[in-house]
Amino acid sequence: MCLGDDPTCAAFAEHRLRYRRDMEPERRAFLKSTFAATGGAAAMLAGGTTLVSPALAQASAAKSAAKGAGQTAHYLLPANADTVHWGYFSKSLKPQVEIDSGDFVTIETLTHHANDDAERMVKGDPGAESVFLWTKEKKGVARRGAGPDDAKLGPGGGLGVHICTGPVAIRGAEPGDVLEVRILDVAPRPSANPQFKGLAFGSNAAAWWGYHYKDLLTGDRPREVVTIYEIDATGRRDWARAAYSFRWPGVTDPNGVEHPTIDYPGLPVDHAKTTRNFEVLKGIRLPIRPHFGTMGLAPAEAEMVNSIPPSYTGGNIDNWRIGKGATMYYPVAVPGALFSVGDPHASQGDSELCGTAIECSLTGTFQFILHKKADLAGTSLESLDFPMIETAEDWVLSGFSYPNYLRDLGPDAQSAIFEKSSIDLAMRDAFRKMRQFLMHAQGLTEDEAISLMSIAVDFGITQVVDGNWGVHAIVKKAIFAERPA
Repeated sequence: MCLGDDPTCAAFAEHRLRYRRDMEPERRAFLKSTFAATGGAAAMLAGGTTLVSPALAQASAAKSAAKGAGQTAHYLLPANADTVHWGYFSKSLKPQVEIDSGDFVTIETLTHHANDDAERMVKGDPGAESVFLWTKEKKGVARRGAGPDDAKLGPGGGLGVHICTGPVAIRGAEPGDVLEVRILDVAPRPSANPQFKGLAFGSNAAAWWGYHYKDLLTGDRPREVVTIYEIDATGRRDWARAAYSFRWPGVTDPNGVEHPTIDYPGLPVDHAKTTRNFEVLKGIRLPIRPHFGTMGLAPAEAEMVNSIPPSYTGGNIDNWRIGKGATMYYPVAVPGALFSVGDPHASQGDSELCGTAIECSLTGTFQFILHKKADLAGTSLESLDFPMIETAEDWVLSGFSYPNYLRDLGPDAQSAIFEKSSIDLAMRDAFRKMRQFLMHAQGLTEDEAISLMSIAVDFGITQVVDGNWGVHAIVKKAIFAERPA
């Protein structure tokens, strides 16, 4: 009998939704007992060390209770053509769900690279099929980016590529507040094709925007190569392996437009025109660390914002540490905060050097905690004006070439950012943010902070492919274990 796990069943879609509804009470009870009753994700943090002090946590919880939100709710937000926005953030998007502080949302996300192998990542999956639908007559999602509607390549012109599910609006969120987002669970989206039951797949495109592209040594130069990876969707295997690779063949899309390079999101690859190399990366196991490359809030500075460059409200940070067990803190810029998530990755290294990670559809479960501006005075979050990552062991600060490029680069910011980024600028921003954090949150003098940074803070290259390049700074919580609170 189909329990929502047999795509060959004639009523697969109905059974899948019924299964999710049936699981909802159990899932909600599990989350409440495991996380809410123990103080949420803070219980997962080593020694209870977290940026949210007990006083701030109590103040935030009290405000939720005062609004009648004492009983948390758990929502499901599926990914389909009606629930995603493709390639942009916008303060004007209608929320897909509105929640109270403390509520949980399970959110499905789709990789924008699924059409690199539609047989494995789209076929038989109603949500993915609705999003990737593209014929001469219709696109399931017409707008794919923040560019003009009349762009040659299609609406958006490919100026923004990530499929984002949402937004989620948080009642009472206002500019100046801080939104805490706890990532409680992350799981791969299984292939719905019965030929690949129990497996999930992802795509890694060594593309024209990669750091390597004009520095190749061998073969035809330049070239774009796509590698498809296989993941165990059951969770029994914590590593991926390469299935095959192929040279980008050039694509003529259903509207007759030619794409010699990967220049527009969701292009359907015709594998009758590719030569697959099934011997790629033989005998190599790639550890998986599922995370969300693009996750954040709507910025205030522009009506429609390209999803590629990250900024002060988050977005396409592409840091593999934004996975299960991590907590994100974001400054709220618009009413409702408007949280969206996408660009799911099965794994990625620091730098995302060739342009992409293992782009693999994932489902995440999140809890949202709103901290009001009035309660932030004197806390570690008081002056937070950038996205910050907290894990069980580390605090991770995100530095960018331009901390708020939409503000810093003027009316042409969304094009200028791709010409002005540098590692030097991103490193300078990461240094300044870590200095501020150590002085403000940990009470160090500037001289103490500088010494500590040089000997105990690790600076790493987050990514060099997203327009607004990134450097992260990591400090271990353990080094403050004996410091008075």
